[in-house]
Amino acid sequence: MKKITLFLILAIAPLLSFAQQKLNKDEQKLIELIDKNYKETLSILEEVININSGSLNKEGVREVGRIFEREFQKIGFQTEWVELPAEVNRAGHFVATRKGTKGKKLFLIGHLDTVFEKDMPFTPFTYLNDSTATGQGANDMKGGDVLVLASLKALLQLGLLDDRTITVYFNGDEESTGNAALSRKDFIERAKQHDIALGYETAQGFSTATVARRGAGGWTLKTTGRQSHSSGVFGQGAGYGAIYEAARILNEFREALAGEKYLTFNPGQFIGGSDVSLDQTSGTGTALGKSNIVAREAIVTGDLRFLGEAQKEAARAKMREIVAKNLHQTDAEITFYDYIPSMEPTEGNYALAEFLSQVSQDMGYGPVKPGDPGSRGAGDISFVAEFMDCLDGLGASGSGAHAPGETINMNQFPDLIKRNTIFLYRLTR
Repeated sequence: MKKITLFLILAIAPLLSFAQQKLNKDEQKLIELIDKNYKETLSILEEVININSGSLNKEGVREVGRIFEREFQKIGFQTEWVELPAEVNRAGHFVATRKGTKGKKLFLIGHLDTVFEKDMPFTPFTYLNDSTATGQGANDMKGGDVLVLASLKALLQLGLLDDRTITVYFNGDEESTGNAALSRKDFIERAKQHDIALGYETAQGFSTATVARRGAGGWTLKTTGRQSHSSGVFGQGAGYGAIYEAARILNEFREALAGEKYLTFNPGQFIGGSDVSLDQTSGTGTALGKSNIVAREAIVTGDLRFLGEAQKEAARAKMREIVAKNLHQTDAEITFYDYIPSMEPTEGNYALAEFLSQVSQDMGYGPVKPGDPGSRGAGDISFVAEFMDCLDGLGASGSGAHAPGETINMNQFPDLIKRNTIFLYRLTR
């Protein structure tokens, strides 16, 4: 066994040495500094994970923001807390900035909140084994936030961000945006002042980068029919009723649009009867009716996911066309809502992915490939994607995001920090 181990060390050593030769002296010092700081990095990771910061837990989100405020002030960033209007009912956002005149201006995106609200069972930061840890928001996305801090700390300790422009923007409501028009206004305006946006949402894998994200919107379908005795259904007087009309529309949506690449449209709620009501904020509804009454009302709510405005608008047009064809004695209307735009796969985004891939290969980590544009859902970076080149999925890797037992890959975490640090260094030269 010892001979085999020695053989492997001797075989790998020249490869590692060759990789080091592709890094300049500053880059090699950065890697050494990441290792030196790593114990403190892990301490901060544990600290923020151990605070519940569900999107609706405003004090918890604010407390995580205070930790990052403390740490970014230590390394010379100007920090502030962006308050939101009361009607948004969210905690606000953390921002850290440095301004300069050299290199690319970078806008680094994260979020402080998680999907785990205060009334849910709490999972603290816990090692499951030597390569995996668990905790609420470990990979989505407190690991990514800490990764950003660790990279910038090393760069600043070596004076490598002097006279450079960096804005770190950690939103407090990514998982449950109260009102995008209000909550993302400052975020978008600040982003426009930069050249490149980088998102630190969960990495899909060590060798994959996100060049595109699908957008997300919602829709509400309301149908009406003529309430009457069920024995007359389908007849000239009674017609088909609201539920049959809603069912027809949903089925035609499926027949006309299912299978189109990158497009999904999902009915999440369906309620019908003689009298119905639905509170879309809480998702609760009521329905009055009997099995022997032709339904007078039905409501269906759903989401629509798409890649690019053209696909979104084409899908909506087709859905409106289907809604307009009513069964006898019924009527229908559909309303669409914009939530998060899509991040389209532009040439600039692919160029950034190639740039990251070259960094990775120079470090001996192997190439990085662009991920499937349809494999990622909506994210904050999409709000600014039309204004600049973007790359996402640069955060911590792991599994089980949004579910109990969410994990972070602790083997990959230090190498992801190192690669990101060299990536930022080269982008700002």
